[in-house]
Amino acid sequence: MKKIAAIYARVSSERQKEENTIVSQTTLLKEYAQAHDYSVTPELIFEDEGYSGSVLARPGLERLRDLAAEGQIQAILIYAPDRLSRKYAYQILLLEEFARHGVEVVFLKAVAGETPEERLLLQFQGMIAEYERAQIAERSRRGKRHRAQKGCVNVLSGAPYGYRYVKKNEAAEACYLLNEAEADVVRQVFALYTQGQASIGGIARHLNERGVRTRTGKCLWERSTIWGMLSNPAYQGTACFGKTEVCERKRITRPLRQHGGYSPRANSHRDRPRDQWIEIAIPAIVDKSTFALAQERLAQNKRLSARNTKTPTLLQGLLVCGQCGYGIYRTWTRTSKQKIGYYRCVGSDRYRHLKGPVCSCRPMRQDYIDNFVWQQIMQLLNSPELIQAEIQRRVQAHARSSPTQQRKEKIKNELKRIQNSIDNLLDGYQENLVSLSDLRKRVPDLRKRQTALEKEFQNVTVQAMEQDRLISLQTSLENFLAVLNKSANTMSIEERQKIIRLVVKDIVVNTDTITINHCIPVSNTQGSGSMSGFRLCTRGRLTIIG
Repeated sequence: MKKIAAIYARVSSERQKEENTIVSQTTLLKEYAQAHDYSVTPELIFEDEGYSGSVLARPGLERLRDLAAEGQIQAILIYAPDRLSRKYAYQILLLEEFARHGVEVVFLKAVAGETPEERLLLQFQGMIAEYERAQIAERSRRGKRHRAQKGCVNVLSGAPYGYRYVKKNEAAEACYLLNEAEADVVRQVFALYTQGQASIGGIARHLNERGVRTRTGKCLWERSTIWGMLSNPAYQGTACFGKTEVCERKRITRPLRQHGGYSPRANSHRDRPRDQWIEIAIPAIVDKSTFALAQERLAQNKRLSARNTKTPTLLQGLLVCGQCGYGIYRTWTRTSKQKIGYYRCVGSDRYRHLKGPVCSCRPMRQDYIDNFVWQQIMQLLNSPELIQAEIQRRVQAHARSSPTQQRKEKIKNELKRIQNSIDNLLDGYQENLVSLSDLRKRVPDLRKRQTALEKEFQNVTVQAMEQDRLISLQTSLENFLAVLNKSANTMSIEERQKIIRLVVKDIVVNTDTITINHCIPVSNTQGSGSMSGFRLCTRGRLTIIG
């Protein structure tokens, strides 16, 4: 009588999927079953495609173990021990489990394991498979790292939106080329976010309303896609290798719980420190200043996010306790007549800390602090000479540094001269007037000089644009402040929030003082540095209401 057997096959990589190695495993196992009187029905063939042998949570293997526990099969046919698992401990665990249920395990590429010597040999095969897996993973990691340090693009994952990947050939290495249609969409996303001050959700709605196609051809943009685009350093011309690393999974998310708590991956990824990333040069879609501005706004939005706030407050996300350094949040209390808002330090909450509160800061009336800070900011903005003095200082600094336009012309002429020198050397080599060794000595130096001048030309251009921007800002400043003063008393909380967040970095609350750290100089405007780099403050006294 034929034994009822099940077939199990596994491949872990996408390449093995493409090469159909799992089909070849299944075919060989079917032939073996027919030759050795095993009965295998189609529903007893289990295949795990794309699952690592270092984990046990695999759909096919889980169903196979359930059938063995229910006593519905008598044997399991597997191509080799490493297809069952690449960890020796897992192999022993599974083999013992199947043996307890009276299920025979047959490997095509291994000994039967009936005598002590054969079982010892099988154990050695399991240890060698585990060692092989670790060796392959380490060699692959080191090889990719080495190629990334040399600037090879093919160690990266798929080309991001806006680029297309060109495979390596005999004439050239792999590279990213711009997809102009997609690159225009990327530039538009950055412009909307940095210049138009649009939200990530607003950008997604804008693209969906226009019917812009995604990389997959679907006309549906998600906010997570826009966020990933804005935070991807590849768009400024530096794709990064090694941004994340594998770590043990600690969070069991709701989708994972809905699937029974099992996942094909027993690990997750986390970000690595920025100084450990390996940069690879690719064509840039947006300039570095635009990308830096987008990162600054992403960080600010993360810190000041309203999240699930139902009633916004003026100083939400800006208040910091001067005693313990924790943030200050808004809470409510009710009296017989009204609902009163208070600001409360996180460090003063007993339930948040095992050893009791770490701060003695008392709750503070929200309306008192909001009114006080708003009056101080309006008083600051009512002194436009302070802002104009800083802008004038910057304009004068640009004027004193170097004549920008003259320097641009000099760089242009120098670039033309270098390009002519390179062309003359190439013409001389073609006419046998210059030897190949001389050409190799002289051209690299000229190329380096050319690259340095091109970068300097870009910096000078940015300086010229900055100077023009400051001059235009100075001319429109008085009009802006006049409109602001006229509508200051009628603004909503959301509008006042925008004004506060443009000016204030943070607000430190101490026992009897409030320190407002802003970016407008209030005393010495002749110092060095930029407006955004100052950490000056306005101080005022406030009585704490318990």
